[in-house]
Amino acid sequence: MSGTRGTSAAGTAAGRRGGGGVVALLAARGARAHRKAWAAVFAALVLTSTLLGAFALAVTSAALGHARVERYAAADLVVAGDQNTRYTAKPWGSEPETATAGLTERVRVPERALDVVRRVPGVRAAIADRVFPVGLAGTAATGRPWDAARLAPYALRDGREPQRAGEVVVGRGARPVHAVGGRVALRVDGADRTYRVVGVADGPRAAVYFTGGEARRLAGHAGTVDAVGVVAEEGVGTGALHGRVRDAVDEAGLRGTGVRAKGDAAGLRVLTGDGRGAAEDLTASPARGTLLEILGAVAGTMTLIAVLVVSSTVVQALRQRGHELGLLRAVGATPRQLRGAVGREVGRVAVAAAAVGAVLAVPAHLVLRALLDARGAVPAGLVLPFPPWLVAAPLVTAGVTVLVARLSALIACGRTAKVRPAQALRESPPGTPRRITGLVLLGLGVSSAGTATLQGGQAAAAAASAAAVLMVIACAVLGPWIATGAMRVLGAPMRRFGGPGGRLAAANCTAAATRLGAAITPVVLVTAFALVQLAAGATLTHEARAQVRDAARADVVVRAEGGLPRGALERIRALPGVSGATLVVRSTVVLAGKEAGEPKLERLPVLGVTPERLTRTLDPDVREGDLAGLRPGTVALSTDRARALDAEPGSTVRLRFGDGAEGRLRVAAVYGRGLGTGDFLLARDEVLRHASGAGQARVLVATDGTARTLRAVGAAVPGARAHRDAAAVRDAVRVEPEDQALGEVVTGAAVGAIGAFTVIAVLSTLSLIAVGRRPELTLLRRAGAARSQLRRMLHAEAAAVAVTGLVVGAAVALVPLLAFSLAFAGALPYLPPAQAALIVGVVAATALAGTVPPVRRVLRGRYPTG
Repeated sequence: MSGTRGTSAAGTAAGRRGGGGVVALLAARGARAHRKAWAAVFAALVLTSTLLGAFALAVTSAALGHARVERYAAADLVVAGDQNTRYTAKPWGSEPETATAGLTERVRVPERALDVVRRVPGVRAAIADRVFPVGLAGTAATGRPWDAARLAPYALRDGREPQRAGEVVVGRGARPVHAVGGRVALRVDGADRTYRVVGVADGPRAAVYFTGGEARRLAGHAGTVDAVGVVAEEGVGTGALHGRVRDAVDEAGLRGTGVRAKGDAAGLRVLTGDGRGAAEDLTASPARGTLLEILGAVAGTMTLIAVLVVSSTVVQALRQRGHELGLLRAVGATPRQLRGAVGREVGRVAVAAAAVGAVLAVPAHLVLRALLDARGAVPAGLVLPFPPWLVAAPLVTAGVTVLVARLSALIACGRTAKVRPAQALRESPPGTPRRITGLVLLGLGVSSAGTATLQGGQAAAAAASAAAVLMVIACAVLGPWIATGAMRVLGAPMRRFGGPGGRLAAANCTAAATRLGAAITPVVLVTAFALVQLAAGATLTHEARAQVRDAARADVVVRAEGGLPRGALERIRALPGVSGATLVVRSTVVLAGKEAGEPKLERLPVLGVTPERLTRTLDPDVREGDLAGLRPGTVALSTDRARALDAEPGSTVRLRFGDGAEGRLRVAAVYGRGLGTGDFLLARDEVLRHASGAGQARVLVATDGTARTLRAVGAAVPGARAHRDAAAVRDAVRVEPEDQALGEVVTGAAVGAIGAFTVIAVLSTLSLIAVGRRPELTLLRRAGAARSQLRRMLHAEAAAVAVTGLVVGAAVALVPLLAFSLAFAGALPYLPPAQAALIVGVVAATALAGTVPPVRRVLRGRYPTG
């Protein structure tokens, strides 16, 4: 006995000393022997690394984004209003938190800030800038004081600077070309006046420069300026000057104009470096925040799906080798050696694939940027930098990809490594804990969908998204039982109508439910994800367009760059054949509230309208109250928003206008077409009080449709344009979320990328299953099965996989989609037929391609060789 023990101990010690060599040998042999299986895993990992790296680049670039600096490029500092509004609240059981939202209307600076800044030591010049819309020969232009041109700097190319109120300098390349000494007609705030061109300057083509006094008069907003540009004396550093100006502004108690909400500071900002651009383009900062939110949400979803697909692919690749791994345990391989060999084998594939994906992430990111630019989803004034060090981001996601692959491998071989060697060769069926886990996840998903129907806004969207994710994971866990249930439904028609091939397919699918479940899971994933992402946006867009068509009663839109002249609305209303005319302006408001206890600020687009005879041109479907009472100090709400705010006609709601000023508004009416015309309707005069300019006002006109009346409307407002097509009317009425174009591009790119990714995963999984079935198919051939019978069997199995995956995926998607659509649109989900057909076609083609080609060799020839 003692001798035997000594020998055993010596062998164990030798095994430990040589364990590293054994592990390396097993890993190398396994990688060479299973090249085709690892090729499928390699493809899935490359795509995972590419997609994660591309979105990591996009998110990081957006985090570094800033507004473009052009007009203030030569200014060392810029003093501007605070273009953010804040809301502080105490979540449940924690410290107070503050939410921030960008403002899209100009927060103006008191004019006395000029004197305060000029007295600061080290300031050579403090220059007031005023920006206002101008109509130049029927095109949109921007008016500014000539002194502010030096902040760029924009130098004169011809002529001289303006010295009198009737003189202007135009931008170089302005169209039509205006020669020095010529006359030009300009429209500002609806009033026309002729100016003499005395110079041509660098800078934007659509720019007109006036004297300081004339710019002050035309810009309006007495006693305020848009911003103050600061030029430092020679030798004074920007950092030191920033501190002095900051202290001077604070000591003077200077604040932005307008009465802010309680707790919302309105102090002035002192901007330097890239931050100076925030005073130029007011839409850049809000767009950057929205871009970060959307990219972050999509990147999170992609990461989860990538983990699911990679895990499924790696597990399937190792499942095909279950008997081989069990045999290694049976002949004496230790659990540590087995896990080490599998880990090294997967690691080799994962490292190479992740490295390739990291390289491909850069061009993938550039393609996404090109798509955003092509759709105009990102403002032209928003700069998304790409510094050289940013290329390290894909390396991080490559490491995550390798980690996911290694963990998946360890999980896949966990049972074989743990059980006794004699038991390792036996294949155990899925157990009760797995079934219970899947049913619990399924129940949680349905419950989350039910919660979404009772919520509104982002809470409903988050609950619906969580429902979709939980149900997809539940289907992956319940795959074998889903496959068994599917075959109980599909087995009878396959046996009855499929002939011998159909009977073989039904028998195979019934006997190998685990294998069929593994094939169905990626199909369910791609179907559910594509349906949820595509149908959610399509449902809102479809319902919004329907509401806009019903709301738009006008047949003519009149607009003029530089504003409509005074009295234009009254002249149009007085025309024979005109039954109604409504002046419409656009702006944004910010709504403060709590969501799940957290403070939240929601920026929403709104219309400002004149209420007289409103429903003749714009009918929002009033349910309660009367729009005739819409005046400054009042507001009309959509039914969804009224329900969320628990408001009704006569109650009061708090809103923050586009410039941050807070208003307590009485509800005048509640209407039904909120998706088309927005959640809030305000009086035109109320919106104009807080708007940066009135140059984009439009008049909706309802006429009798005769040519005479249409000509009269066009002639009633000199210099204006009358658009008579229905599309122009709908564009004037439609209120779209500011992030709609951005969301459509990012979601479309994500659906396309993940669609391609999951298609590869489906092909990989089905190919691995098919490769593992070659001995089985060879045996059937040798037993007398004809090639045509086997082909029909494989086609029937591919059809079963596709049909089951599509039906289950559609059911998984339908539950959260119903919750989302009912909560947001009050309608059933909608998906364009072409997109639905594309999903079905891609799934069917993928299932067939992954089932038949990998076993072509078995089906060829008279005597199969395996």
